[in-house]
Amino acid sequence: MGLPRRRWGIGSEKSREGRFVLVPDPKVIRKLLTRYASLRIAQAEKERQAAARELVDLSYTLCVMMGVTDVHEAIAKADALLADAARTADADGESGLPLAV
Repeated sequence: MGLPRRRWGIGSEKSREGRFVLVPDPKVIRKLLTRYASLRIAQAEKERQAAARELVDLSYTLCVMMGVTDVHEAIAKADALLADAARTADADGESGLPLAV
């Protein structure tokens, strides 16, 4: 018995090597990226200690979810994941609604 996938914002799919890998839910990733961008803008306008701490936490979360150690690499992988999710949705005939909730 595994964890419910939607509860944690992750799913799994079979990789080319035949192993299952965790794949973050695109909706969760979109929310994280949106919050990251908002915090970066807020910090550029006026630095605040609370926002800086949240930005560090959010950067760490993005890195963990994308399986990397650099936030810029995490953002690039997250963008690629969202683009792939959009292509898959188009191919499956799903609606073109944005992934953000």
